[in-house]
Amino acid sequence: MGKTTGFLEYERVEGGYAPAPERVRHYREFVIALDEDQARVQAARCMDCGTPFCNHGCPVNNIIPDFNDLIYRQDWASAIAVLHSTNNFPEFTGRICPAPCEAACTLNINSAPVGIKSIEHAIIDRAWAEGWVQPQPAARQTGKRVAVVGSGPAGLAAAQQLARAGHAVTVFEKNDRVGGLLRYGIPDFKLDKGHIDRRMAQMQAEGVVFRTGVLVAGADGLGPDARITNGASETVSPAQLGEQFDAVLLAGGAEVSRDLPVPGRELKGVHFAMEFLPQQNKANAGDKLKGQISAAGKHVVVIGGGDTGSDCVGTSRRQGAASVTQFELMPMPPQVEDKPLTWPYWPLKLRTSSSHEEGCEREFAIATKAFTGERGRVTGVQTVRVRPEGGRLVEVPGSEQTWSADLVLLAMGFTQPAASVLGAFGVERDARGNARASTDSTGGYATGVPKVFAAGDMRRGQSLVVWAIREGRQAARAVDEFLMGASDLPR
Repeated sequence: MGKTTGFLEYERVEGGYAPAPERVRHYREFVIALDEDQARVQAARCMDCGTPFCNHGCPVNNIIPDFNDLIYRQDWASAIAVLHSTNNFPEFTGRICPAPCEAACTLNINSAPVGIKSIEHAIIDRAWAEGWVQPQPAARQTGKRVAVVGSGPAGLAAAQQLARAGHAVTVFEKNDRVGGLLRYGIPDFKLDKGHIDRRMAQMQAEGVVFRTGVLVAGADGLGPDARITNGASETVSPAQLGEQFDAVLLAGGAEVSRDLPVPGRELKGVHFAMEFLPQQNKANAGDKLKGQISAAGKHVVVIGGGDTGSDCVGTSRRQGAASVTQFELMPMPPQVEDKPLTWPYWPLKLRTSSSHEEGCEREFAIATKAFTGERGRVTGVQTVRVRPEGGRLVEVPGSEQTWSADLVLLAMGFTQPAASVLGAFGVERDARGNARASTDSTGGYATGVPKVFAAGDMRRGQSLVVWAIREGRQAARAVDEFLMGASDLPR
């Protein structure tokens, strides 16, 4: 633990933000991280609570009390060793994870939880600055070859673990750059893409080979159900991978966007979020785009109240939108959670993101009925208010309304991975369209197809980056056991 009485003496302190009027003028990260003294004080708040619920609330089971104690004692080098023992990429989670560990913090029962995410952010940034993050190549090679399909957090975590176990790992990515939705789904102001490039260089030094612009699919390609393809110039078949590799791990994302099939959906100006967000990331990287979707000077309506919707809000603001309105189908959550009812689980409460603070009208309990337009372009959104009744949402009579809209962004989540990818491999799908692969201790993450495994969003559906890292690490151990009969890799 940190200081015995620290939780009684110190208040919660989080990393700050640059002022909204300043940060909306650029796409760079704007979080002001904790300095060394602030991190030490925050770590001192960690309690000797006996059972560290934070550890169990964290999908990768970060050993949080241990690294908090090390930061309190100013042993930063040991702290990053502890953090890396469970998490390959704390610079990702320290920036974009919603921190379920903090919701599970024992101090959160009747006070403000320890700022675990801010501490994690400070540890990894200090580690990179001090040169403590170095390649860890395997001492010997096994002679086994593994193909990882998809370079998002699940694929990257699995690839790094397998390379460190001595396997020859090749990562196939259909887009023109490595990172998956980290690269093309999360705005640069939340995650600078230099963090991905830095990890990629480390992994290459560990022996991982990256092949970008390579589409892994059947003869019919990816099909109409995938919404992102940035630069695929080569196609590799599952049969080719089966011939060249001893194991294949499918670790792509759940990238089939949930559609809204209402009248007017065909109008120009109605787009999926994953058509809009990747374009700005590519523009930030220096790519020249034709016909980029822009919110400049437009009245923007974002449909969907989650993180992707929030990312659309922040990006629209930076592009110079005239106004931004975000719709959420469900009623507005309470401002403060019922802690005795929800702790240590993730609570239902109103969450206001940094993008919301930059300027956004939020509408709750509202359903979209139709899009209206003129000369083939969207000009408005017709809605109706809804309320819970009998376990479902019903429309409120007389609540119809039309909203002005020049750009509508659909950010209602993702339904499943590209079905044609799974179909090309002959992988059985579950009821939600994901790859069917159990996570039990015997044959975990294996599909019904010989030597083909699945992990991350492709197996469990749309989820958090931290869950993808967990699945990638666990799948790597399963693949290692399959290839070698046993594994020393941690789960």
